[in-house]
Amino acid sequence: MSTENFKNKSFKVNELSKCPVTGEGTPAKFSAGRGQTNRDFWPNSLNLKILSQHSDLSNPMDKKFKYSKEFKKLNFKALKNDLKKLMTDSQEWWPADYGHYGPLFIRLAWHAAGTYRTGDGRGGAGTGNQRFAPLNSWPDNVNLDKARLLLWPIKKKYGKQISWADLFILVGNVALDSMGFKTFGFGAGRVDIWEPEDDIYWGSEKKMLDVNRYSGKRKLEQPLGASHMGLIYVNPQGPDANPDPLLAAHDIRETFGRMAMNDYETAALVAGGHTFGKSHGAASESYKGPDPEASKIQQQATGWNSNYKSGKGADTISSGIEGAWTQNPIKWDMGYLDCLYGHEWELTKSPAGAHQWTPKKNGQEIKMVPDAHDKNILHPPMMQTTDISLKVDPSYGPITKHFHENPKEFHDAFARAWFK
Repeated sequence: MSTENFKNKSFKVNELSKCPVTGEGTPAKFSAGRGQTNRDFWPNSLNLKILSQHSDLSNPMDKKFKYSKEFKKLNFKALKNDLKKLMTDSQEWWPADYGHYGPLFIRLAWHAAGTYRTGDGRGGAGTGNQRFAPLNSWPDNVNLDKARLLLWPIKKKYGKQISWADLFILVGNVALDSMGFKTFGFGAGRVDIWEPEDDIYWGSEKKMLDVNRYSGKRKLEQPLGASHMGLIYVNPQGPDANPDPLLAAHDIRETFGRMAMNDYETAALVAGGHTFGKSHGAASESYKGPDPEASKIQQQATGWNSNYKSGKGADTISSGIEGAWTQNPIKWDMGYLDCLYGHEWELTKSPAGAHQWTPKKNGQEIKMVPDAHDKNILHPPMMQTTDISLKVDPSYGPITKHFHENPKEFHDAFARAWFK
């Protein structure tokens, strides 16, 4: 067949894997490179491949590379200054809420560390594993791919003198410092991995956000920490999207307990973290594209690309919950606890249809929140079901009330929980 005839020959989609000349053969059931393995036939066989994980073949560093030696060459002050400048260097392709990326980078650091569980000591921020599947595509990490892209020019500048793993945590610290919070400092030494971890059990579920990990009276399977496949902690709408704050408190306590956090530390961490930023649910989650691992190669490692209006800024869809917790989401203050205890709350739904809470209009003045991208627009503050848990739970409630009355202790408690 001539080249011209070959170009003009039409092929049906289900014939693309057949011989282009004779049409013989049947379509492949799997993509190229995906064949059946012995474990498909014998799933309980001993997996010896994990012994060859993280070999020199996947590591771009030479055999003499020692991260501790490279880190000593780092101009740490210059790096921190560059990270601080990044906070307010809003990019058109992913505009910063309130003109400040601090809350986004707090979430990046929080979610890097938050996978740790005491049951087997796995997870956590020690390896930079958020760059790889499955973590890079967990629903709870939605749009953190944008945070990592924002960091790329700085990582490229300092190269192997700062690991991705250390950078994820350091940028969270710098974000807090840039918004008026004083941290306890930073401890370096996290060495990057360069391929996905195949030896961590994240759960038996086959689909993201499925739940098959509880037994009895909602007892979470060991060694798991999160309540759902693909979450870092718990569903912010409540257990299985049931907006019951007391039931949600049970999940919070068990999940954070498996991170070695007691109720005092948990209350400080959540209240402190939610002092900053906002949630994103501008429209139905059906507008979101596939996660990074499921996206087409031309997406260049990004995911969840939305076709709702601009897909960014005020039109962003992440968790499906919409709104900010405080009147000044880029400043450390008592705004979160002032808001939590300054209003009575009633259940409502976000534009995306997610359960969330709004202040009751019972004769009291509602302190409105500025829009993240248009100062002329105001919104009522919001709380998630898990925020209401911190007010109504018999243990969390007295702790957060105490923090509200003792701001210095709250600052200290959050600093210690964050450092931990």
